[in-house]
Amino acid sequence: MGWKDNKLTRVIRRVLNSTREKSWLKWLSRILWVGTILGLIALTITLIVVSKSNLPDFADLENPQYDLASIIYDAQGEPFGKYYIENREFIDYQDLSPHVVDALLSVEDARYMKHAGIDFRALFRVVFKSILLQQGSSGGGSTISQQLAKLLFDRASLRNKSKLQRAVSLAAIKMREWITAVRLERRYTKEEIIAMYLNKFEFINGAHGIQSASQIYFDKDQRELSITESAVLVGMLKNPARFNPVRFAERTEGRRNVVLSQMYKNDRLSRHLRDSLVVMPMDMSAFRKADQSAGLAPYFRAELTKWLRPLLLRPEFEKPEGGTYDIYRDGLQIYTTIDARYQEHAEDAVFEHLKELQRRYWRRWKGMDPFTYEIEDDEELQQLRYASVERRARDMEAYKSLYATMFGSLSDQARQTYGIELREPTVRRLVADREYVNLISANKQAFERLLSSNLWQEITRTWNEFSQSMEEMLDVEITSNMFSYDISDTTAQTMSRRDSLVYMIRHMQAGLLSVDPKSGEIKAWVGGPDHRYFKYDHVTMRRQVGSTIKPFVYATAIGVQGISPCQAYTDIQYTIAPGDADFQVDAEWSPSNSNGLFTQNDYNLYQGLLYSKNSITVRLVKELGTIEPIRELLHNVGIDKYERINDGRYVVPEVPSLVLGSVDLSVIEMAGAYTTFANDGVYTEPTFIDRIEDKYGKVIYQSSPIQRRAINKMYNSVMVDMLKNNVGGGYKLGIKSEAGGKTGTTNDYADGWFMGITPNLVTGIWVGGDEKWVRFYTLDDGQGFVMARPIFENYMKAIEADEEINFNTGATFPKPPPGIQDLIDCNRYKQIDPEEELESRLEQQMDLDVFDEIELEDEFEEMELEDDFNH
Repeated sequence: MGWKDNKLTRVIRRVLNSTREKSWLKWLSRILWVGTILGLIALTITLIVVSKSNLPDFADLENPQYDLASIIYDAQGEPFGKYYIENREFIDYQDLSPHVVDALLSVEDARYMKHAGIDFRALFRVVFKSILLQQGSSGGGSTISQQLAKLLFDRASLRNKSKLQRAVSLAAIKMREWITAVRLERRYTKEEIIAMYLNKFEFINGAHGIQSASQIYFDKDQRELSITESAVLVGMLKNPARFNPVRFAERTEGRRNVVLSQMYKNDRLSRHLRDSLVVMPMDMSAFRKADQSAGLAPYFRAELTKWLRPLLLRPEFEKPEGGTYDIYRDGLQIYTTIDARYQEHAEDAVFEHLKELQRRYWRRWKGMDPFTYEIEDDEELQQLRYASVERRARDMEAYKSLYATMFGSLSDQARQTYGIELREPTVRRLVADREYVNLISANKQAFERLLSSNLWQEITRTWNEFSQSMEEMLDVEITSNMFSYDISDTTAQTMSRRDSLVYMIRHMQAGLLSVDPKSGEIKAWVGGPDHRYFKYDHVTMRRQVGSTIKPFVYATAIGVQGISPCQAYTDIQYTIAPGDADFQVDAEWSPSNSNGLFTQNDYNLYQGLLYSKNSITVRLVKELGTIEPIRELLHNVGIDKYERINDGRYVVPEVPSLVLGSVDLSVIEMAGAYTTFANDGVYTEPTFIDRIEDKYGKVIYQSSPIQRRAINKMYNSVMVDMLKNNVGGGYKLGIKSEAGGKTGTTNDYADGWFMGITPNLVTGIWVGGDEKWVRFYTLDDGQGFVMARPIFENYMKAIEADEEINFNTGATFPKPPPGIQDLIDCNRYKQIDPEEELESRLEQQMDLDVFDEIELEDEFEEMELEDDFNH
């Protein structure tokens, strides 16, 4: 019985245990099912909530927004500049470098072509290896689609949140990325998603997108990237700040090698090639951080910006969806007429000539003070020269910062009490002269109240303190890299701020513009030696043009008055007096020749223009009886005779001195005017834009240059012959092309000009200092023949020698109309050397037996001086 009891007991216990076990399993199963259902419900609710919050909408996915850089192209279709907030160019998938795509797929998403936006195998790997087993090298779980999704909306900051809050927020973020990734996969092809991702990613250092990154880090188009360069950029996708190749070269090189190894692992590189590439050092010598002053034609690009803004504000250029185009965001394609080949030769010619000219300047002025030269006893003029340094100081950041600091609270009071802005230029002028308030148009009454207040007394006192502080600041020595023509000289120099300003002011400047006379297309635009240091554009700046205006005077005399180019006039002093004809002068005007001498000899118009005789030019104007026909011709060749300067005077003055070049014009205006001579008497407006397209390739602007006949063909042919005569004989340019030209030199050698024409190219050049006292002080150094003409010669020689340009050196000016020979067949030579002229006169005097030998020898020396000046 005991045995049975014992056995029965065991059976009963086994049954009871089995029942309990099944009951536990049953309850466990129920709990798991409930948990799963609740989890699915929670996940569904979460997905619904997440899908309705902070996700890119359908329109965002169909048309994802990029801040696209606007690209500037040259005449050959090559890009040479950008406008951007984010430096980004959109590259289509078919244009992507295959090396970049191979590296991307190998290291970021090897199964990219097999999943629908979420790689579940990668997710399980992350969960079990990265989280449970703590294997940090196991890789991430985000697909390329998810990584693009991250870029399409901003992540909320997880700072200052608890672990639970961070976990919940991170889960929500991941869900948003998953949903967006799946939606992207439905909307776009795999190839389009790759292109969108590489275009959207920021590679730091101002590089937005793969194309910009390639240009900034390796100075090349992304299609030209090598395998190792592609691996560097793809390696940055993990963390561009951590794998910055400029700051962390060793770390980035290691990351590059990881990418190369992954490419081998995924059969995109052979073992041998991988092994050879990983030992190669990383070369970042081509790195150039984005700089608007760097690259080709920076002065032109700066001017283009000024031109584009008002153009795009015009109603006819409104976007199809409304609003105005933004050159910094809308990805415009701007096709210019600038030819990079011409531009490079022009920049080289200007730089090399100014380099030599500057050396000569320092030699000539060694031990001399330009602030007092020739005005030692004139303190007022000296102060004007010193004031130019003070004007430059106002552009210094130190000046602006000091003003903001000292006048911050006063500016706030003026704004709150009187509703006016206390800007530095206004304060400076009002402190110097309270009557300046009468010239203020906006808020004049408010300024008048300010001037009678206690606040103004405080402003005046602060201004005096500010001026004193600024004087002290200018005398503080600083160390910085100063401009040097020796590009290898990067040694920092130590000098006071004042001395650094003087050093920069005392550099010779230049402006060059080349234009096709038939189409008006500007081929080259050089505004100065180096845009990084000298921002002022000397192509658009206006300066006195000197004798370069005389061909238009001669053309008017020949065309309007019918004066023969062979007509001779005596080289004596001519006077225009009050009451003479229609000149309306208040006092006698009796200009001298450039050297103050008159030979008493006769000159035909060829010789008068060749030697730039002021006397002959004045005589021609007296024959006209008015300067209005000259002003009219200038208007017809693109120089607006109705335009006025700030003080109300006409840009083209209504005074006889106009004919000797006392008019301030720009290089672009003069080059445009000279297209008339090279284009058979037809003026062609210079243009620098061919067309502008939007980011879809639709043309939104097409240029249409103005053309009009300005000079009769016959008379224009005469002028071309005269201009050719100027660079013939002993004054040849040394180029192959048929050419003509005219030099110009202004008072005190402040401006040197040369205007050169060929059948296919007109080039205007100005050389001088930004301040007129920055100049040479002798004729040998300061004339246009020395200052400007060599730039034209070297520029043209370089163009003619460039096989890629294939410049047509055999081109000729338009064939003159019948009868031209009767006009230009002068009995005397078109050129006559001063020596020959004086020998001829000496023979005449000997025949008459009335000459004075000493007087004639003196005249001979004076003639040589004048000839040197004019040539």
